[in-house]
Amino acid sequence: MITLRLRTFFWNAGALAAVVLGGTGCVRQQFFQPDARLDATSPLPPTADSVRRATAGRQYARHGGLYNALVGRHHRPSWAAPVSAPVFKMSTARPGGLRAGKVGGGFNSTSVNLTGPDGRAYVIRTVDKDPIRATPMAVRGTFLVNVLRDNVSSTNPYAALLVPPLARAAGVPHSSPQLFYVRPDDPAFQADSLVHFRGQLAYLEEKTAQAPWLPAPVAAVNSTKAFTSAFASPARRFDQPALLRARLLDAWLGDWDRHAGQWSWAVDAPTAAGFARIRPLPKDRDMVIYRLDDGVLGWLIGHVAIRHWVTFGPRYKAPVAQLSNGEYLDRRALNQLTRVQFQAAARDLQRRLPDSVLQRAVRRLPPAVYALEGPRTLAAFQARREKLPALAETFYRHLARRPRIGGTNEAERFEIHRYADSTVVAIFAAKSTAAFYRRAFRPAETRRIQLEGLGGDDSFVVENHRPNARAQPRIQIYGGAGNDEFRATTGQAGIRFIQEAAPAKDAFDKVPEE
Repeated sequence: MITLRLRTFFWNAGALAAVVLGGTGCVRQQFFQPDARLDATSPLPPTADSVRRATAGRQYARHGGLYNALVGRHHRPSWAAPVSAPVFKMSTARPGGLRAGKVGGGFNSTSVNLTGPDGRAYVIRTVDKDPIRATPMAVRGTFLVNVLRDNVSSTNPYAALLVPPLARAAGVPHSSPQLFYVRPDDPAFQADSLVHFRGQLAYLEEKTAQAPWLPAPVAAVNSTKAFTSAFASPARRFDQPALLRARLLDAWLGDWDRHAGQWSWAVDAPTAAGFARIRPLPKDRDMVIYRLDDGVLGWLIGHVAIRHWVTFGPRYKAPVAQLSNGEYLDRRALNQLTRVQFQAAARDLQRRLPDSVLQRAVRRLPPAVYALEGPRTLAAFQARREKLPALAETFYRHLARRPRIGGTNEAERFEIHRYADSTVVAIFAAKSTAAFYRRAFRPAETRRIQLEGLGGDDSFVVENHRPNARAQPRIQIYGGAGNDEFRATTGQAGIRFIQEAAPAKDAFDKVPEE
């Protein structure tokens, strides 16, 4: 589905793009390189195990200085840099071989699901992208498709290679992508739907992020299933500290593309307390070290039209905008964490990412790409690491301003205690004396607290412990389905109770879009 922001990008950028691209009026038919190999005029021997000089997408580097000044140089030299890669062979890419399955991919990459003999799931996906599927039908034959295709140069084709050692050091699950060259005559890629693979570079990786330092989960599910199960019962709860660690890593990496579809979730076995943790499993790291605003058009897109397309650099530019694609997750699965916990997580991430880890990660770039980007990327990582506590403070204050807290579809008891210096919210399962949610909100940080009972026959009890309690954050309560009870001990100043559910467009239990 095309977002309003993406539509705005097409039309607001159109006039300038027409001038820059020559106003051709129609989409370029031969946009992509025909073969990644620079010496593709000579056939690749049938027994070849690797290629020595291949490019991810040299078409992005065909422009001159004026074009780069207007649109942006981006990562064009990296797309055209010659790299080495092994030749992909279905029978040897993993021990015991791989078996091809369903063709997939989002609006950009083409991918194929693969299965190993042990049942482990993998995916192979193209390094280069074709975002034509993300464009409205009305503009697919116009030069605006050229604009969006060319914008792929804002990504670094080898950025995903940086992530595994950094995520491992940070304690965040990760996949381990491996770069391959797909032969144009490989029989496994002759279907019409796989035309984008032929003669191109591709990544093979585990379909689900791995965390070998943690117990094996009972199941791995997508965001829709994870949140639906958490809304159903307090028996499944998000591992909020783990998600915070992952989200701070996202910000530090400059990875702005973290919507609900970019995550899987590990469901652990129930604890002795009787509930199961839901842990985050990030995937798809194509937007790491993104660079957009180094040209007039790129600057306009990133600063005016689509503000979450944030350029990676030594400082955090528009951090709230960069993190906004994950707002759905953050509002629902970081709502119990305090400022102290945000700061502790940031300092812990600093400690886990010493220069030795950063240097080892950046050296994973292919040599020709390291020569172009390595020192600059390392310096930016170091500078951003020092600013992590400030980033965490900005992130925390954004979320703390108007927190949203939901119960589940079972009956619960909400207790709200209003003191002069804080408002404490606690949620208990029916007939339980142990709260499964508890947090104190400070008036200097929080303006309004929204509570949603969701399903079940819930009770809401507000106790005012000080006469000046009306200075506390306003409280808005949506009872939701069920026969709910509301009472306040000494008045209802600053409190609003609504028996109905919250508006559907932003209800706490709205199913995430993937």
